[in-house]
Amino acid sequence: MSDKDIKNSFEKSAETMRGDNKTLGSQLTKADYNDPEIHGDIHKDVKVDYKSMEKSPSTMEEVHRWQRDHIKKDDQSKEGYPLNVIIDPAMREMYQVVHNAGMTNVFDRFSQQQPIQCKFCVEGLSCQLCANGPCRISPKSPRGTCGVDAHTMVSRNFMYRHVTIGTSANIFHAHQAARTLKAAGQSPESGLKIRDPEKLKKFSDMLGLDANKPINELAVEFADVVMNDIHSPFHIESRLVEAFAPTKRKNLWRKLGLFPGGGYSEVAYAQTSCMTNFRSDPVEFLLNSVRLGIANEYQGIFILDIVQEMLMGTQKVAMKKQNMGLLKENMINVITNGHMPLLANVAIDLASTDEWQQKAKDLGADGIQILGHVCEGQQLINYDGTHNQKAYAGQEGEWLSEEYLLATGVVDLFMFDYNCTVPTLPLYAKKFGTKLLSTHPVIKLQGVETLDFVPEKMKEQAEKALEKALEGFKERKASNREVYIPEYTSECMVGFSTESVKEALGGSFDPLIEQIANGNIRGIATIVGCTTARYGQGGSNIFKITKGLIENNILVLSGGCTSSVMQYTGLSHPNAADEAGEGLKAVCKSLGIPPVLNYGACVDIGKMTQTAKELADILDVDTDKLPLVIGAPEYLEQKAVSDACTALALGWLVHIAPVPSITGSDLVVKTLTETTETLGLGKVVVELDAEKTIQIYVDHIEKKRKELGLTT
Repeated sequence: MSDKDIKNSFEKSAETMRGDNKTLGSQLTKADYNDPEIHGDIHKDVKVDYKSMEKSPSTMEEVHRWQRDHIKKDDQSKEGYPLNVIIDPAMREMYQVVHNAGMTNVFDRFSQQQPIQCKFCVEGLSCQLCANGPCRISPKSPRGTCGVDAHTMVSRNFMYRHVTIGTSANIFHAHQAARTLKAAGQSPESGLKIRDPEKLKKFSDMLGLDANKPINELAVEFADVVMNDIHSPFHIESRLVEAFAPTKRKNLWRKLGLFPGGGYSEVAYAQTSCMTNFRSDPVEFLLNSVRLGIANEYQGIFILDIVQEMLMGTQKVAMKKQNMGLLKENMINVITNGHMPLLANVAIDLASTDEWQQKAKDLGADGIQILGHVCEGQQLINYDGTHNQKAYAGQEGEWLSEEYLLATGVVDLFMFDYNCTVPTLPLYAKKFGTKLLSTHPVIKLQGVETLDFVPEKMKEQAEKALEKALEGFKERKASNREVYIPEYTSECMVGFSTESVKEALGGSFDPLIEQIANGNIRGIATIVGCTTARYGQGGSNIFKITKGLIENNILVLSGGCTSSVMQYTGLSHPNAADEAGEGLKAVCKSLGIPPVLNYGACVDIGKMTQTAKELADILDVDTDKLPLVIGAPEYLEQKAVSDACTALALGWLVHIAPVPSITGSDLVVKTLTETTETLGLGKVVVELDAEKTIQIYVDHIEKKRKELGLTT
């Protein structure tokens, strides 16, 4: 059979399966591809006009007043979208630039997806696991071809499509961090440093290692324990979970059969159970998800947090700046994006030297500066190791702003690891002259150079990245193209963690517990995760909910892209204490802190759980007894779902919006919202309305206060 015959056979078979003679793929044009080798210069004739926008208010004080008036109007609906949900002043301006030029961008793409988004998928009632499908369940067809019912389909989709991917991503990240710690101990030429040896000693001791060993030897041994535990079989209890999880929780997990083994093996076991015609008990899928949530925490986000702090310095409270106004036209501007700022940290070290600053000046630049973006930026802005580095310039924004950031025309290098780097960046890079560089082979964009991740060669790789940035600046200046930098920056207090909060309280959590006991602080809410492009969201929902919580004397911890929202709305500035209830206001004023404490990235949720564990230990209660709510008001992707399963394992109320894909099964909904709580685990609540959400948080915290005997 010839190649042409094979192609014709494929097309004829596809037609038979589909029922018509034209595939969707055949209707796409070259302009619909992100690969620069295919799409060509599709924006060659696109006119970018930086002058025809409606500008945001000129000062941050005016911006903050506008933001507060805006959310009072409750107009974040389909009408007026997306400018009625974008509350970042810089993003508002750059969205108009891009939209008016007719360029693809995240908010316009969301609009284009309406109303074709599938209601079966929204409810979790679509399955594509076998060749008899895709199957969709409805009242007329209540089972898939294989016989699977709605409850199994929904619960299996929940674990397979969300929890296993999110858990494996966080564990993979932890594994890469451990590799890097080992390289720091073994390869001084790598440029890596162990900036917090005391943290390494502390957690090594908890693992049963000899903390008195030379620090480089200890780093290697600790890293080996982490990697070996991650790779151990699922039927052997995890050494990391045993060392770091709360004792009372571990007893419950063993009783329920939820104590995990090696993380990679746990994911493999879970995915095997999702095979067609394997497991059909929906409750088993949900309990398995909670088990994965435990591995996600103690072999994933918690471990990667402490290892990265060993390498880059534990978080330290400081005042820093955020947003696009930090870009400078005559600086070499490097953006580092993602969630694992290990190479970025070495690059900042190098770029801060006189040698590299001089290289920039030799090209006519005023210098070279590195700014963080999304969660990578939230980590860099919080870590003590970057605070006083000459080349470090601050935090840019949330993931929704990526395309708009490149559209300023002054980003010379956008380097990225995993995740939250959108696939359209090659289009923007070509139009606006940005060099792109992937710093890990797990993330590859079409037509973009990818570095292998070799911790032992990080200095060499950082030098390569900086050389690419110099090249980008040189080409930008030679092109003499028009650029535009929105002028907005926000001052924000950053650097909160278990250690820094304790330090701010004089070395003990007792003052915080006292303020909770006397009612000045009613409880704690974490507002974590992402922002979404949906109607009513885009940062607005996060802002509304957080404002309502602090007004009700609830202390808020932020992590992830929510932290950017807190920064550009002024809620992470100490002045925001004036917007809190009287009790919380008094506490914040006395300590000089904001009512929203920035813990950093979405992965820094691992440190929030450590803070909660220490509070529970002091009170001698299990973690489920704390007056605490976990909120992800604009969750986006799989890691957020696995993090929610971590919170369920620790016994907490978890608020999620938008609606996760579970509503197709009343059994799944009932299990996650009621049954899990009867087992001593947490439960899920789904609510889109901000005012109702605030009341749910308040009621739950008051319930927990009453259970603890706190009557004031």
